[in-house]
This record gives sequence, structure tokens and C-alpha cells, in this order.
Amino acid sequence: MISKVLSAQKVTVLNYFDRTDAGQFPADLFTEDFQFFVPKFGVGRGAVDFAEMAAKANVKQFRHQVEKFLLIEDGNTVAVEGTSEGVTVDGVEWNGGRTPGGRFTTVFSFNGAGLIERMHIYLDPDFAGSHTDGFRWNRGAAQEW
Repeated sequence: MISKVLSAQKVTVLNYFDRTDAGQFPADLFTEDFQFFVPKFGVGRGAVDFAEMAAKANVKQFRHQVEKFLLIEDGNTVAVEGTSEGVTVDGVEWNGGRTPGGRFTTVFSFNGAGLIERMHIYLDPDFAGSHTDGFRWNRGAAQEW
């Protein structure tokens, strides 16, 4: 549950998620040369690289389930554990906690001016769960997402 008293950094992080869910990239929240990481994309820098990654993500629409976020702050770092839901460009729906895709952790680092200078996103980019060779542990009915 999100605390009612939020630091400026947590407000910035929530603003990032709200604006990206609305289809906007909030460049004003980031340094010009910010670093980001996404599995299977690797490390990128700046808004142009981020736009390239987003364009190749195979996602038609998505929404972060902000009401379920766990936000942890330590110094200039905010970590978010959460879930998302959405639809791939192929029309497959996912919902974190109910389907294989959709759980994530993102770690944000801020500079002295309060801008995001580093954002590492940890998730399985196979939102649809179609990469079945990657499911190494078939637990049958015991499988829980």
C-alpha cells in the first residue's frame, strides 16, 4: 500500500508511471543522458534509445497497477515492485499476478536536481508467455503467477 505522505522522489516515480500509462514519455523527469536497462534490450541512454525500446516491446496498450505498488526509498534511490496489465500487438492479454507476464521491479536513481538519471527495469518482456521453451519449471496445477 502506498503511504499518504510521499517524498518528492516517490511523487516523480508515480508521475512517470501515470504519464507512460497515458502514452507519454515524461522527458522532463529525466536527465538528457539517463541510463536505462531492460532485459533482452540491454542498456540504453536517453529518450531516443528509450523510444526505440518501447517501439519494439510488442505492446499495444498497458497499465501499471499503481494501487498495488510497493515503493522503497533509500537516499537517491527508489525501488518499485509491482504488476501491470495490457494487450500485446497480437491481441494477447496479460495481467500480472494472474498470467506469466506482468510482474516487474524498477529501480530509479536520482541526481541532486531531483531528475531520474538511471532507471533499470526488471521484467520478463514476454508479456504473452509465448516463449514456452523459457518455462523451465512446469508445476502444473501448483503454478501460481
